[in-house]
Amino acid sequence: MLQRLFPRPLYTAVRLVLAGLFVWAGIVKLSDPRVFAVTIEAFGIAPKWLIGPASHWLPVAEIALGLALALDVLGSLAGISGLLLFFVAILVFAIRMGLDIDCGCYGPSEPEAKAFGSLWTSLRRDLVMLTAAAWLYAARRVRGIAPFHPLHLLTRNQKEPSRCEI
Repeated sequence: MLQRLFPRPLYTAVRLVLAGLFVWAGIVKLSDPRVFAVTIEAFGIAPKWLIGPASHWLPVAEIALGLALALDVLGSLAGISGLLLFFVAILVFAIRMGLDIDCGCYGPSEPEAKAFGSLWTSLRRDLVMLTAAAWLYAARRVRGIAPFHPLHLLTRNQKEPSRCEI
């Protein structure tokens, strides 16, 4: 009965959409890390020495985890979930502090978007993505889906030693 709530094609579709969103966000940020660095600085939570490296490594992590999730690699969903929890925490902090800034999630937004609660929109979007990640975990459990383990590539192509029969 539960398997009806988690059809395999929907599992694949949700996984690919979530992966695509992360790859896209990473590419947009990586295309101009200086703009993303300004956004990170606007949140006021990272030390100055970390802003430059974070503006490069965070988009690389998003792209890498998104590509890994697209291939359903073991650990990629955990990485995506961790990033989403991190992003939600930062957005909640910024909202509670009353910051009126762009989240920088998919590059700089239009100035008009800032006036209409960009952080709240980003928080809602991230919570939807976090819900999608939770659904993927549930689908794996209910359907017995095992993500791809990269080390299987090493062992899959090895032949069993032949036995000589007497």
